[in-house]
Amino acid sequence: MKIRAAHATDISALAQLEQTYQQDELSQNQATKLQGQSFNHNDLARLIEKEYLWVAEVESHIVAYVIAGSWAFFEHGPIYQMLLRRIQHMELESITLTKDNTCQYGPIWIHPSYRGKGLFNNLVNQIKQQVVKKYPYMITFISDENERSFAAHTQKAAMQVIDFFTFEDRDYYLLLSHTRDEA
Repeated sequence: MKIRAAHATDISALAQLEQTYQQDELSQNQATKLQGQSFNHNDLARLIEKEYLWVAEVESHIVAYVIAGSWAFFEHGPIYQMLLRRIQHMELESITLTKDNTCQYGPIWIHPSYRGKGLFNNLVNQIKQQVVKKYPYMITFISDENERSFAAHTQKAAMQVIDFFTFEDRDYYLLLSHTRDEA
C-alpha cells in the first residue's frame, strides 16, 4: 500500500468514489432524506492544487483518501460558514481558535475492505504532517449517527469534542485536533 499526495490524474477516480460512497455514513432511513458531503471535479482539482488531498492506493487503485483545507476553500458551504462563526467565538482553556490557525479536516474515506487495518491512523497522521506547517489545529464535524467515525476520531486520532450543534435538523459533534505533537 502506498500513501501519497493526490495528483490531477486521480480526479476521475476520486469523483467516482465520491459519487459511489458519499452516503456511506448514512443508514438506509437517513439516506432518503439527507445528503452526504460531495466534491465535484473542480473542487477536487483545487484541493489537489492548493489544499491537501492524500490517497492510499493498492495496485494502482485508490482505496482511501483524506482531505484538509483552508476556510477559504470550505467557507462557501452553509455548514462551514456556521462552523467558522462558531469557532471564532470559542475560548478553549489556553487556545483561541481562528480562521488562520485552524483548517477544516475531512472527509476521510476508507474502502470497507481496508477498514480496521491501521489505514485510518496512517492517513490522519499524514494529513497532520502536511497541515502542521500552516495550521496548529484541525477542526472536523461528525454526525451523531456516525458512531464508527466518531469512535475512530476520538479513540484512534485522539480528537477532542469541543462542541455539539444542530444544522438542518441533524446533530453533529465538533472535534478538534492538535497538528503538533503535544508533550
